[in-house]
Amino acid sequence: MAGYAIGHRDDFDRDGMWTLCRRSLGLKSFGMGLVDIPPGGSIPAHDESDRDQEEVFVVLSGTPTMLVGGDELPAPVGTFVRVDPSVHRQMVNRGEATASVLIISAPQTSGYEPMGWN
Repeated sequence: MAGYAIGHRDDFDRDGMWTLCRRSLGLKSFGMGLVDIPPGGSIPAHDESDRDQEEVFVVLSGTPTMLVGGDELPAPVGTFVRVDPSVHRQMVNRGEATASVLIISAPQTSGYEPMGWN
């Protein structure tokens, strides 16, 4: 590898409705997966307490709903939702089209240092 990886989602490894971005790109410091949630479908309800994973959900297509910490939040295209590890979360698709959601995660204890310019 030349210090980078590039790929198209259509060529990435898959597992059911999940596109395995982390595995396909060889990521080591954070998780990243793309899920295509069919109408009437959802990702499993869960929290990330055991793994200390902070998650960000980015809605790329469709009109899913984010269930987070007891709240039900509409999540149209362009929505970003950040969730602490201990907060219960689930993404559901009550819409008529498949919803594509990119999920990025890393342990809160990963030691991230912001760049000086942001």
